[in-house]
Amino acid sequence: MQISIVIPLLNEQESLKELHDWIVQVMQSNHFSYEIILIDDGSTDASWETILELSNINKNVKAIRFLKNYGKSQALHAGFKTAEGEVVITMDADLQDNPEEIPELYRMIAQERYHVVSGWKKKRYDSVITKNIPSKLFNWAARKTSGVKLHDFNCGLKAFDNKVVKTIEVSGEMHRYIPVLAKNAGFSNISEKVVQHQARKYGSTKFGAERFINGFLDLITIWFVSKFGRRPMHLFGAWGVLMFMVGFGFALYLGLDKLFLNPLGRLITQRPQFYISLTAMIIGTQLFLAGFLGEIMVRSRKNDTRYNISDKINL
Repeated sequence: MQISIVIPLLNEQESLKELHDWIVQVMQSNHFSYEIILIDDGSTDASWETILELSNINKNVKAIRFLKNYGKSQALHAGFKTAEGEVVITMDADLQDNPEEIPELYRMIAQERYHVVSGWKKKRYDSVITKNIPSKLFNWAARKTSGVKLHDFNCGLKAFDNKVVKTIEVSGEMHRYIPVLAKNAGFSNISEKVVQHQARKYGSTKFGAERFINGFLDLITIWFVSKFGRRPMHLFGAWGVLMFMVGFGFALYLGLDKLFLNPLGRLITQRPQFYISLTAMIIGTQLFLAGFLGEIMVRSRKNDTRYNISDKINL
């Protein structure tokens, strides 16, 4: 199979049939063998009923239904686990991503041998204040922190070599950083393509302003995981030893001063250096223990990509 199209969705019943027909038209006109994998992330509207109808008329439609809303990362993880295509394309279900971009994305992966090609919504049809400006700030910070030079990390339209999606683990809220996860896993041949962005035709966005706050928090997380995820002692242990040595230095100074230089002076507990010393050594010990416990957790951690599936189609 040439292409797997993975589409996570939440309450998108109005756009599903139109999106399906558009994708099928593109696939047939380019003579691609394909599968469409729809992941219903706990929709409360008639999305699943629409998916059932589509699967009855097109056996290339496969679907997974979650028992509740687990989030886009979990939905993508389930889709990646199922995908059989040589190239895996992800896109949103709201018709803002254009299926006409798929053939070129496929070519860049299959012929130019990129591992990941990320869409770049250079011209956007979103609110300037609530989406465009925050998105530019977010993408700037992501580039600086991760070292992956993409203009639009959050674009839902991306293409992957199948080996990439079978290797990486997308969990938590890390769907924004799949190119970074790919790079950390050793898939460094990453590019981007300017894609057409379209105004939302039906419904409303499922993401509010909090997604940018969560995005920055996730960015800090992935920076830490990429640099110290396998060796937390290198960060916490180093800072712990430094803090402890600062505290020990103050304690040594106070002890020598009291014993040899000023034995009749103030009590050690009456001097501010005593509390600096005590605090620094306590913090240093705590940081060191945090690093030690982190090392233990790294060696015993389990995958946190958990979700419960209530139904499947053609799988």
